This record gives sequence, structure tokens and C-alpha cells, in this order.
Amino acid sequence: MQTTNHILMIRPVDFKFNEQTAGNNKFQQASEQSEVQQQALQEFDGFVAMLRSNGIDVTVIDDTLNPATPDSIFPNNWVSFHEDGSVFLYPMFSENRRLERRNEILKTLESNFEITHINDLSFYEDGNIFLEGTGSMVLDRANKIAYACLSVRTEVEAFNNFCQLAGYKSVIFNAVDSKNYPIYHTNVMMCIGDKFAVICLDSIPNLYERDFVQKALSLSGKEIIKISLDQMNHFAGNMLQVKNDKGDSLLVMSEQAYKILNETQIATLSKYAKLIYAPIYMIEQNGGGSARCMLAEVHLPLK
Repeated sequence: MQTTNHILMIRPVDFKFNEQTAGNNKFQQASEQSEVQQQALQEFDGFVAMLRSNGIDVTVIDDTLNPATPDSIFPNNWVSFHEDGSVFLYPMFSENRRLERRNEILKTLESNFEITHINDLSFYEDGNIFLEGTGSMVLDRANKIAYACLSVRTEVEAFNNFCQLAGYKSVIFNAVDSKNYPIYHTNVMMCIGDKFAVICLDSIPNLYERDFVQKALSLSGKEIIKISLDQMNHFAGNMLQVKNDKGDSLLVMSEQAYKILNETQIATLSKYAKLIYAPIYMIEQNGGGSARCMLAEVHLPLK
């Protein structure tokens, strides 16, 4: 299934602007405010409360001060969980982000979920080859299609290996921002739901690739909802469809993303899901990621 009711989130203890990621994440901007961690923690807790109030099962695990992991609030980059009980661990571009892979997090999840196999792709780091989880890839889980725009954080060799191991068909393309700089993660320019896809087609400069991606989405039964480059810059592509404890469909995004959508886009998305959102401006500014990046979907079988 495309959606799950179960989400893993990591509560930050020292969230801040990460110098190691800023070079190729053009969504990142250092805040002049001194209380970045305090504000980010308030935003995180408010986000979790909003999700739980909507019937979403959230497992929250506290980060640790040692080792220092300023981006631990974005767990979907280092791990993904799948319906067959498999777990994938991913090679991370930044050295301090590699420290986010913590076995005790998996042990905690094993209390309630079945983990049958761990596919550890982190060995690619030795060759400076990276694939940052469901940031680098946007997965159509129902149709077994993985979409990826290439960047220094998303490389073909590791991506193809994931697809082979997980049984996914690959759709590879290039995407750039308004200044022609490669987009660092695919999940900031597109989101795939069960019956729809939100995508910034204007970010795909090669018309052949653009058409190829559109056809792949259409042939898999998705209604395509286009967003502009400006909307993408406000994280309108960084959404995740989930379901609540009653089986209702929800589309999670940030307040910033919701506010940049127009009435037609909201009406179209609302056909497929209830739109829910939270203010996470400090996290977005300093981390260069948004709501979807904070959510690691747990598709593992329940014990």
C-alpha cells in the first residue's frame, strides 16, 4: 500500500544550521536568531501533537547530544521501512549525518513491528556514492516505481542497487532550481500519493525527461497536480500522504507549503485527502527540509 498510519520521528536536542549540508542544499538558510533549538523543539512538538490529534500513530525517539547530529530531525534520509519487513539503511553525503544511523532506534521499533531483513547500503560511502533514502527517492510503493532526480546526494549506482533489491522500476531524471542548480533531494520537487502526484515539472529542464516522468505518473494512474518553482521553494512539493486510525486519507505538509497553494490546487488535493499542516518555519529555514523530511513512514508488519 502507498500509505501507512505509522510514523517514526526523531525529537531534536541540538538542531541547528548544518554547515556540512549547506553547500548543496540551496533551501538552507542560517537563522540570525539565537534560540534555534528551542524554537525548533516547539515546532516539532506542535507538529507531533497535530499528527496525533488527527489519528496518526507517531513513534517519537529522542536524539542524543553525543554524537552531534544537527539534522537528526530528518530520519527519512538514512532509513526506510517496507511492507515485507525489510529495512534499508542509506549512504549519507555529510559525515555528521552518517552518525544518525542508530541501531537502538531499530530495536525500539522491533517492540511493535516485524523486521525480517536489513539491507545496509551505507558501504557506498567508502566510494563517495550517496543515496539519501526517501529524500533522494520518491516511492510509488503500490506500483513499485522509484523516482529520483540526480545530484551529489543521489547517484545512479546506489539507486539502481536499491531498485534491484527492493523490486522497483527506476525513473531517473535531472531537476534544477530557478538558478539552474541541481535540486538536492527529489522529495522537495515531487510527492506521490495513492491516486495523485504533486510535481514541479518546470524544474525538469530536459523536455524528453519531463515527458518521460509525466507519462510514468499518468500510466500509473496518478492525477498530476503541477506546482511552480516558487511554490516548490516554499516546500509545496514536500508532502506525505498517510492514513489515520480510521483509515481516512490525510496529506501532511507545512503551514508554509499550504499557504503557497492556490485554491484550485487545494480543491484538487482535497478530493484525495484531508490537508493537515503545522508551522515549522525555523526547521525549514535552518534545515532546508520540511514536513515530509521529518516523517519516516513505517510500513513494517505489526507484531
